[in-house]
Amino acid sequence: MRLASCNKSCGTNPDGIIFVSEGSTVNLRLYGYSLGNISGNLISFTEVDDAETLHTSTSCLELTKDLVVQQLVNVSRGNTSGVLVVLTKFLRRSENMKLYALCTRAQPDGPWLKWTDKDSLLFMVEEPGRFLPLWLHILLITVLLVLSGIFSGLNLGLMALDPMELRIVQNCGTEKERRYARKIEPIRRKGNYLLCSLLLGNVLVNTSLTILLDNLIGSGLMAVASSTIGIVIFGEILPQALCSRHGLAVGANTIILTKFFMLLTFPLSFPISKLLDFFLGQEIRTVYNREKLMEMLKVTEPYNDLVKEELNMIQGALELRTKTVEDIMTQLQDCFMIRSDAILDFNTMSEIMESGYTRIPVFEDEQSNIVDILYVKDLAFVDPDDCTPLKTITRFYNHPVHFVFHDTKLDAMLEEFKKGKSHLAIVQKVNNEGEGDPFYEVLGLVTLEDVIEEIIRSEILDESEDYRDTVVRRKPASLMAPLKRKEEFSLFKVSDDEYKVKISPQLLLATQRFLSREVDVFSPLRISEKVLLHLLKHPSVNQEVRFDESNRLAAHHYLYQRSQPVDYFILILQGRVEVEIGKEGLKFENGAFTYYGVSALTVPSSVHQSPVSSLQPIRHDLQPDPGDGTRSSAYCPDYTVRALSDLQLIKVTRLQYLNALLATRAQNLPQSPENTDLQVMPGSQTRLLGEKTTTAAAFPVDLSLFGTVGNCS
Repeated sequence: MRLASCNKSCGTNPDGIIFVSEGSTVNLRLYGYSLGNISGNLISFTEVDDAETLHTSTSCLELTKDLVVQQLVNVSRGNTSGVLVVLTKFLRRSENMKLYALCTRAQPDGPWLKWTDKDSLLFMVEEPGRFLPLWLHILLITVLLVLSGIFSGLNLGLMALDPMELRIVQNCGTEKERRYARKIEPIRRKGNYLLCSLLLGNVLVNTSLTILLDNLIGSGLMAVASSTIGIVIFGEILPQALCSRHGLAVGANTIILTKFFMLLTFPLSFPISKLLDFFLGQEIRTVYNREKLMEMLKVTEPYNDLVKEELNMIQGALELRTKTVEDIMTQLQDCFMIRSDAILDFNTMSEIMESGYTRIPVFEDEQSNIVDILYVKDLAFVDPDDCTPLKTITRFYNHPVHFVFHDTKLDAMLEEFKKGKSHLAIVQKVNNEGEGDPFYEVLGLVTLEDVIEEIIRSEILDESEDYRDTVVRRKPASLMAPLKRKEEFSLFKVSDDEYKVKISPQLLLATQRFLSREVDVFSPLRISEKVLLHLLKHPSVNQEVRFDESNRLAAHHYLYQRSQPVDYFILILQGRVEVEIGKEGLKFENGAFTYYGVSALTVPSSVHQSPVSSLQPIRHDLQPDPGDGTRSSAYCPDYTVRALSDLQLIKVTRLQYLNALLATRAQNLPQSPENTDLQVMPGSQTRLLGEKTTTAAAFPVDLSLFGTVGNCS
């Protein structure tokens, strides 16, 4: 008989006798002949005193009930071996060991024979007792699993919190985050000491857990398997998943436990931490350089609360030191510049205004020889009619020309601009090419706006720029080349022999705003504010009427006469007029900012049109009398307007209005072959505005759309 297996502690003693534990299942392998014919009721055990008295008798006087034979299984093909399954019962409290001998019989009713050799003996020993109660075992195992999870989670959560990050959270986190960071930061500074304490605590807990499981289960293999599964799931995966997301809160709420274990493991963990500090050095904290910080902003863009514009500004500011003025400057050939010998006449000043620039380089002989800077505000008191030389202005103001080298960093350039000396700098470099001496070569210019645009990484548009110009950098026109839209300003150029009516800037601005907002035909959708302003400045538009007290019915007192065709619009600026309307001769007086003859500028809707006043809440034409219902293409008012005092007024003819419409359309549309219907012969607009009797055929737009002047019946 040999021991095959058992579910509790079992084995063979030094004398070769099998021993098993009480209350266990034992598999014994029997060897013999014709074992296939033997059933379980032919095998049993008897109790013996000791191995020495085993040989005194071969008969089994009394069979024991402490060993219950189940069955004989797994008999070999030759019937020479099989496995006997035996159940052992528990010993009495006063007994700690018993010796049993194997007994067999040939037939169910035959006598029992005892085997007398040592291979047939079996010791049943008392099961080793637990040193702790079962409930305490389970409680300790649960506590150890919790501690294992805490140590594992804190090891990941606390060590992942960088001391620099904790400082940042203390300054800009929420109130709760700041409180957590203040608790953790003192012990987190002791990096290696904290690490050693957590690892020692984790190892101690895991080892104790395995020992307790082995004592509880009674099988070393099952204890190792159970502790491995429990530690992996409850001691590693779950706590680390939790602490990786909420490490700050978990670390702060378990700070007392962490300090306790740091104190408990101090004799071992503190010396080890000092050795680590000595050999490995202090812990390297996370520090982001410029490139890493920009990349971090890009990677975390889907998760942070920064809008795209803020992100662009941050990236632009970080890249400021890595770029030079040569990267953002305007090339010299693309710069708008003025010759030093230029004369500030109407053409020159109109071109300066049209350029839209406030600081203009002044060059002498060639563009690379920049000698001065002209500010547009320097021209505030310059009269174009005086034809002042440009040198007179530049010498008077004497603005310094600021030169910088092409490799100047943008952050240094911004500091120079912040000093207030100039917001424009000329970019130059030392040219060493060729056999001659080195010289300074001008490459272009850079402005404060260029640097700011590089910071915000977006174009800054002002009222003089077009979005299309920012997408495709258009080369600005030079003063040496003719302007394509020169008529836009020359249209309203005042001839020297024309009489000028003085109008204050305040009144001019009020008139421009009133017409653009209150009179539909002058709205910005039809005539741009710039063109309207120049139209109002034209001397033929600004007129005065001197009232003659001695002859109140003088012809020049009548602005409009009933049934007389007219082709102009009038706005009263100062003075009073008398309006007589209808066949009934209804008369009333009007004052400043009343206007008449709107229909004279557009297609007339009837023969007789009524005056329009800004004082009326709803402005509309009065219906004509049935008796006067003949239609004509001319505008014939059914009212008379006569001056009652000196008048200052705005008078716009139909041709002047049409030219203003054309100038607005030419301003808004780019010049192309498809827009040939909008082209005006050079000087045609100026000529039409100045001529009072020019026929509609001389105008390049089909004036039949607006009606022709005829006689009113």
